[in-house]
Amino acid sequence: MIDGHMHLENGPLTKEYVLSFVEAAKQKGLDEIQILDHTHRFIEFEPIYEELKQYEVQKVWLENKKMKFKDHISDFIQLMEDIKKMDLPVKVTYGLEVCYVPQHEEYIRKVLSQYHFDFIVGAIHSIDGILYDMSFSKELLWDKYDVNHIYKRYYELVFQLVESDLFTQLAHPDTIKLFNIYPTYDLLPTYEKLAQLLNQHHMKAENNVGCYYRYNHQDLGLSDELLKVFKKAHVQLITTSDAHQPSDVGSYIKEAVQRIESISLDD
Repeated sequence: MIDGHMHLENGPLTKEYVLSFVEAAKQKGLDEIQILDHTHRFIEFEPIYEELKQYEVQKVWLENKKMKFKDHISDFIQLMEDIKKMDLPVKVTYGLEVCYVPQHEEYIRKVLSQYHFDFIVGAIHSIDGILYDMSFSKELLWDKYDVNHIYKRYYELVFQLVESDLFTQLAHPDTIKLFNIYPTYDLLPTYEKLAQLLNQHHMKAENNVGCYYRYNHQDLGLSDELLKVFKKAHVQLITTSDAHQPSDVGSYIKEAVQRIESISLDD
């Protein structure tokens, strides 16, 4: 079993901290883990967050130097290369979770081209400069804009992310649902287009259970409808916990695997 999405962001870039994730993975019976940190940890990526600073609450969130823009990418890479040389009980690979912002695509491409990673995960976390998944997002976004517009724009951005060919993996494809707010239009054509694009661009899609245990959403990962579309299209799926601390490593991975295997395509 693999847990393909976990973050060191709540701790230091030290071997001891990384090995606490490895030990947690061993205890959960995992065979492989993928460690990735958000680009907002790294000094080199600060320019891609400029649009978020137009709102004071987001500006304050980004100015938390205990969490944001505090490390260099090269230090993370050196640490993870040292970890990979160790005799470990589970396979460890590493990469980044990149906040894809279309107007900064070339800057992102330039930064990524300077380094080697085992994989690169692309994620949409904001809708045209507004974060959609924070405690303050309801006031800034969901209570202010039409839900159909938010969903349509989100998936437009996801399509652009996939088509950029910058990434090997799509983070939490339908996490826009985290507050249980849904559009009134049929999402099936959108899901089918996304599946087609993922296959064309040779990208994996996450079945990410983070919304399930971090936001108390009822779906154990992808919605039934999206999971069926991906399975029918033979999209390559990867199970991910989105752990932000060692105790969450491997959370619900076994159950997610069972759900993927058991979901019926006949309904």
